[in-house]
Amino acid sequence: MNPVIGLDVSKGESQIQAFLDKGKPYRKSFSIKHDLKGLGSLLEFLHEVEKSANGNQPTVVLESTGHYHFPVIQFLEEQKYVYIIVNPLISHRAKSSSLRKVKTDAIDAYHLCELFYKEELEPYKKRGIQLLNLRNLTRQQESIAEISAKTKIQLHSLLDQVFPEYRGVFGDLYSRVSLLTLLAFPTSEAVLNVSERELSERIRSLCKSRSDLWAQERAKKLKEAALRNPFQRNLYHSNIFSLEMLINLVLQYQEHLSKIATEIDALAKGIEEYHILQSIPGIGEKIAATIISEIGEIDRFNNAKKLVAFAGVDPSVYSSGKFTASVNRITKRGSSRLRHALYMAVQSGIRDARKKKTTDETIARNKRLREFYDKKREEGKPFRVAVIACVNKLLHWIYALLKSRTTFQDIA
Repeated sequence: MNPVIGLDVSKGESQIQAFLDKGKPYRKSFSIKHDLKGLGSLLEFLHEVEKSANGNQPTVVLESTGHYHFPVIQFLEEQKYVYIIVNPLISHRAKSSSLRKVKTDAIDAYHLCELFYKEELEPYKKRGIQLLNLRNLTRQQESIAEISAKTKIQLHSLLDQVFPEYRGVFGDLYSRVSLLTLLAFPTSEAVLNVSERELSERIRSLCKSRSDLWAQERAKKLKEAALRNPFQRNLYHSNIFSLEMLINLVLQYQEHLSKIATEIDALAKGIEEYHILQSIPGIGEKIAATIISEIGEIDRFNNAKKLVAFAGVDPSVYSSGKFTASVNRITKRGSSRLRHALYMAVQSGIRDARKKKTTDETIARNKRLREFYDKKREEGKPFRVAVIACVNKLLHWIYALLKSRTTFQDIA
């Protein structure tokens, strides 16, 4: 016998259906909560199915459902049961094969069991705890960075209504010294009420790594900006309150991102693949950490094409009868975070890095990748098509390097 248990996972609970063998459902489906009592009931049912299947341990099949299936996965790993995580696209295709349009949790669990016998599904290849921790941190970093970027846009918009001339006082508006200075002097009135010397001393205390002359220059610029500012008196105190609140938020996000970056760096340094990826010109620390955390163990993929499909940069194919589509877009069915990191790596790799001192020849960061990109452009490929081709090429390199545990040798 070849028993299987299908779990239709939802928020906080799962619907369970078992088969002892192909075409032999076992008992009616039932649901459990993702708590100690519910998982205990699942364990009892697993033992019951195993006993009814003449001692054959059942395989558990479930869909990937974001983070909802994590309690079940951790429980199955602790109990040492084999499980298969199915891509929702595959299970949806199997469910759609029926003419009847029925959608219930019980039916979904039933279809997962049937899918086990129809498809050649591989058991889930576990990622190391180190890589999972790295993935969680890089995703958290991306999430906070997105929120921080939106907050900066709001701050920029509000600054236009309170103190637009402040931009230009510091090289980077969102540097720590710039934001703390703006927090202390958010309006022209606040700047003009103190002397240039007081401003200089305050700026110097906020950035001790800079010289007194630098602080004096910033103070002078701030005074001049306050005099040019069209809003000499702010009637809307709500804007000043909101400006101060947004400045504090940006400072907090910067602190959080700094802590996460330190944690990522400390964790990634102990991973061999992290250093291998950085040997490819154009891939720095942040991109390398994201790529390796999203890919996980390279042994999960039997060949480079599967890695390309996982990233969602494989071309879609459509052909019916005598018609064959000439424009094939990428599937975008894989990891969007991995795609974005690879796109940034290609952009960095094909970009000009410097010029030789003796000649006007331009040198790309990644010469081999730039040559491949130029070849595609010469063939008449649009920019985006050429970049995606480079992403595909880069993934093949990554697969080969991680499999052989060797570093990238760029052509000088």
